[in-house]
Amino acid sequence: MLQLLKYNLSDDIIAFSTKRGGNNDNYDSFNITHYCGDSDKHVTECRVELCKNLGISDNELVVPYQTHSTNIVSIEKEFFLLSNEERQQKLYGVDAIVTNLKGVCIGVSTADCIPILLYDKENHIVVAIHAGWRGTVQHIVSNAIKYLKDKYYINPQNIIAVICPGISEEAFEVGDEVYETFYNRGFDMNKISKRYNKWHINLKEANRVELLNSGVNQENIQVCTICTYTNFKDYFSARRLGIKSGRIFNGIMIKQ
Repeated sequence: MLQLLKYNLSDDIIAFSTKRGGNNDNYDSFNITHYCGDSDKHVTECRVELCKNLGISDNELVVPYQTHSTNIVSIEKEFFLLSNEERQQKLYGVDAIVTNLKGVCIGVSTADCIPILLYDKENHIVVAIHAGWRGTVQHIVSNAIKYLKDKYYINPQNIIAVICPGISEEAFEVGDEVYETFYNRGFDMNKISKRYNKWHINLKEANRVELLNSGVNQENIQVCTICTYTNFKDYFSARRLGIKSGRIFNGIMIKQ
């Protein structure tokens, strides 16, 4: 059964994260991500349910195939003239997705990684970003905002952002090599990390700082405190369940 955690970004848009559902199977009652080992039948059933809830067709639900890259794609009218194979090619290896089309739901799939949803209230553009530690350390948020500035000439001060459910600092233990990678890429480790027995990194804070450094106003950034690792019964957690499990879908859509 579909359960949504909704975010109040604007009356003009719908923004949400799906919840895991209600049984003990690794794919539970709701999963629309087709590349995580779930059956095609179940994914299709869940897509139908979500589209019905949103009032759109399956054609208007756009889900990229993520690979922890910093690749960004814009969904424009021409996308819907492509064949299914051409669409899949366009969406492969994409970890941030953008559109200014009404009635098109874009989103990213996560299970501990950090999803970020953006809305430019001036230009009516929505963005969904998948920021695992690899995407975060490669500054995917900064890259996405630069993309918006270059393509749409946006002002970051008009962006409203929500950082959705993801793994917390307390749960995200990493090796020294990951800590050093963040340090070498210019992150302020005093702000985003703590050492217990091992280093722990706060990916939500790292991405919040990226938003701020990109010009987004602090008062326009919402941070969801839900930790997927701790709340794995309600939200998928790859660290708890393994990679052969479902994914949260974090979607955003401009209303018709």
